[in-house]
Amino acid sequence: MSGRDSGANEPEEPAPRTAAQDAADAWTPPEAMTGRASPAKAAVGDRPVFAYIASLPQPQRGIAEAVDALAAKTLPNLRRSVKWGMAYYGVGDGWCFSCGGFARHVKLMFVNGAALEPVPPVTPVGMGKATRGVEIASVDDIDEQQVASWMEQVASVPGVGGRDAPAR
Repeated sequence: MSGRDSGANEPEEPAPRTAAQDAADAWTPPEAMTGRASPAKAAVGDRPVFAYIASLPQPQRGIAEAVDALAAKTLPNLRRSVKWGMAYYGVGDGWCFSCGGFARHVKLMFVNGAALEPVPPVTPVGMGKATRGVEIASVDDIDEQQVASWMEQVASVPGVGGRDAPAR
């Protein structure tokens, strides 16, 4: 019996790769997900936000879709915009919170979040001293009741950019 017949001393052939494995290895996160600003253009309205969310890979897309749906359900007269490479949400004249995709999570940040009850746990870098939020790694990590409460609280006071917003 030869070595070939017995399999002795033969290097093992690697298992064939799937297209999904090749795509996963080749995937490069969008710039927004690397810590730099997203290339998404600033624009006001639902369509730019929906396009931004659709550009995110999973699971970030699913998380952002769930946050967007919760915001629409929670806040009447919700306004949407893409600013600084993230989706921004507001009511009235101001912007209240933002949602953006990063490499391992989605950041949901509340303007003046330090005044919310309870105060959201994450203090982001470069988003203002009073901004607070959460980093969400999966749709299952969304505490809908708490997030909706924060949305309602932050929407009940003037947001950033509104005529009634407090001076900084």
